[in-house]
Amino acid sequence: MIDKELIKKYEKALPRYTSYPPATSFHSGFTAYDYVNCIKESNKKQPQSISLYIHIPFCPRLCLYCGCTTHITRQRDLIDSYLDALKKEIRMVASQIDLSRPVTQIHWGGGTPNALSEKQIGEIMQLISSIFKIDPACETAIECNPAHLSLAYLDALFGMGFNRISLGIQDFDHKVLRAAHRELPAASIDALTEHIRSRSAGVNFDFIYGLPHQTVESFSATIRKALELKPDRLVTFSYAHVPWVKPHQSALEKEGLPGAGDKLGMFDAAYAIMMSSGEYDAIGLDHFSRKDDSLSIALRDGKLHRNFQGYCTRETTGQVYAFGMSAISQLYNCYAQNVKNVDEYISLINAGRYATEKGYILSREEMIIGEVISNLMCNDRLEWAEVAAHFDCTADNIKEVTGFSPDRMKDFVEDGLLEISEAGLKVTEPGRFIIRNIAAELDPNLNKDKKQFSKSI
Repeated sequence: MIDKELIKKYEKALPRYTSYPPATSFHSGFTAYDYVNCIKESNKKQPQSISLYIHIPFCPRLCLYCGCTTHITRQRDLIDSYLDALKKEIRMVASQIDLSRPVTQIHWGGGTPNALSEKQIGEIMQLISSIFKIDPACETAIECNPAHLSLAYLDALFGMGFNRISLGIQDFDHKVLRAAHRELPAASIDALTEHIRSRSAGVNFDFIYGLPHQTVESFSATIRKALELKPDRLVTFSYAHVPWVKPHQSALEKEGLPGAGDKLGMFDAAYAIMMSSGEYDAIGLDHFSRKDDSLSIALRDGKLHRNFQGYCTRETTGQVYAFGMSAISQLYNCYAQNVKNVDEYISLINAGRYATEKGYILSREEMIIGEVISNLMCNDRLEWAEVAAHFDCTADNIKEVTGFSPDRMKDFVEDGLLEISEAGLKVTEPGRFIIRNIAAELDPNLNKDKKQFSKSI
């Protein structure tokens, strides 16, 4: 159970630290020229492996909880034009990459990637295979809406090399899905899961809590149903209600949204159910993986990592080259994000220009801070010597750059949330719920950033 008194004590607005610095730091002073230079420089840097991200922004229908960068359309001409531009961008970026480097991760996100036809996805996968050197162990994943998924479609994906399917279930209760304007699954989740597993592919389940008609009891039932199907990985996302940013979300208020206490209860219950099963490890706050899954193994070995596509292992992740509208590349020392408008993206690429809108080049100090925070957030521990070896410096250098001070960590230690030794830091089980607060104490730049962030818990 989550200690509510600790929540009151530590809850405050902080970065999510899914990247460092946070995406709020990206700026338009970073140009396409900078991006090309960073791509060329990335060929000489570690990791040498390549991760590819393909962003498909299109959805046939708007889910009212959506906070993603999407484009609602069924216009085939527009989609075809976008895909043509996507292929051109892949060729443009690939021309700057050392193609002897292996691709160890391919991820399709959206939007609704499986709203495309098998032929459309197949053409892009064929292009990737013809250009890049694909590692035999490459993890090739795609996010799928069950409303547009059949067993035959899955077979087509497997034929293209996909070996991990992420099902955006959100909730098993159809009343919740209808209230959120989410289309119902075309085939049963049981049948889809069984078929994916029969092809020796990985299966992920994604859920959202905090939607209309959800209660602690109903969401607990959804998680128990998921446990019966034994997915390899499971995620419980907290619904972020920001109608001032996403006006369509205001429609959910008419159905009635759960209060903060109920949302916390859903999170608490889901966490307890998953952990008491004895079959899963907690990855971060809201991810879970089976104990024999590569993420759990990486966690035990202290080699868990995270990029903009989610949690991964040090072995599978590479420098991320992202394609499509709003896509974010994550290279050795920079981030680069494309424009967020479909028509503008198509126009720029067709003119032979990169679609970069903004980005960020990290200083050496920021790279060190990012590595420290990533290690802590992913692996629940931090070893000074390990990070120092990575940057060819001393442990004292790392402490100095991050502004580490045992005095600033005193409350965490006294509350049983953190253990400090000469070797480094170790987050305890209760401490995992306030890990963003701990990470913030290793971010000397936090107070310099006037951006607004979500609550830490």
